[in-house]
Amino acid sequence: MIVDVHAHVLLPSLHAEVESRAPEGVAAAAELDTRRNGAASQRVSGPMVAARIPRLIDVAERLRVMDEQGVDRQWVSASPNHYYPWAGEELAVFACGEANRLIAEHAAHQPERLLGLGLVPLQWPERARELLDDAVIARGLLGVEISSGAGDVELSDERLEPFWERAAELGAPVFIHPFGCSLDERLDRFYLANTVGQPVENAVALSHLIFSGVLDRHPDLRIVAAHGGGYVPTAIGRSDHAWRVRADAQGCQHPPSHYLTKMWFDTVVHDPRALRQLIEVAGESQVLMGSDYPFDMGSEDPVGFVRASGLSAEAERAVLGDNAAALEAPKRRDER
Repeated sequence: MIVDVHAHVLLPSLHAEVESRAPEGVAAAAELDTRRNGAASQRVSGPMVAARIPRLIDVAERLRVMDEQGVDRQWVSASPNHYYPWAGEELAVFACGEANRLIAEHAAHQPERLLGLGLVPLQWPERARELLDDAVIARGLLGVEISSGAGDVELSDERLEPFWERAAELGAPVFIHPFGCSLDERLDRFYLANTVGQPVENAVALSHLIFSGVLDRHPDLRIVAAHGGGYVPTAIGRSDHAWRVRADAQGCQHPPSHYLTKMWFDTVVHDPRALRQLIEVAGESQVLMGSDYPFDMGSEDPVGFVRASGLSAEAERAVLGDNAAALEAPKRRDER
């Protein structure tokens, strides 16, 4: 069984409804996205996304591409433009609930091949646990997708403790996928908003989880980091050094590198050397195949990338599917 844990779906009806309820918010978010990415990148991204809309919304097209890639199952998560981190409480809760419903409907067309990840309103942390239950209990989704933070809410925020507690209790994977980077115009050329911004945001999110002790308090959490965890796995020595020499960096019980073996990471690193290093620091049991389907910053041949990376037969089998199946197992047993 070959599993792709990083694949997206677009929800046009949800976006239309959000825009009808809050046109100013949608317009302001689009303006911020343009400012962060720059006009040149937006001129490339618009046609790229438009050309991929059938892959993003049509189940038959999704399954066709999966067959071409040799992928047996996808974890399907919302395109991150559906986070709506600017939305007020009522709209945010509606948007996440509707996303959960639509993703469940999409996956239900082929439930043995498609497992959905829902959304929670991260900017309203007091409602995150409620929408996690909506996704996993009410809608039967595998887990949820979150950004690297929202508004003034970092992943170390104490208000998220009930959410982390419930995610650990359910054994529900929490897929961390950033959208946007707070470095803003510093990254508005050369597509740096993505090539630099996404790894930065991954690193910030995971560092908040590690240094704040979230993973000590909730050791059963199943955190899955997109984009190979960004810069954290490759620069973990600096974090370990800070933990050893700085009292203000000792909010966790163990050196930060310890926690890399307690999280999972996808293979969207674009370099066989980076993949081998990720496996070296996190362990072959902690890496999952991902494609970032169907965007151009993903992989058209995620299976081939893993197989060409010089892994041992055991590591290759684990990364291609065994590790993902182990994360799915508790939820799938509950469904039966």
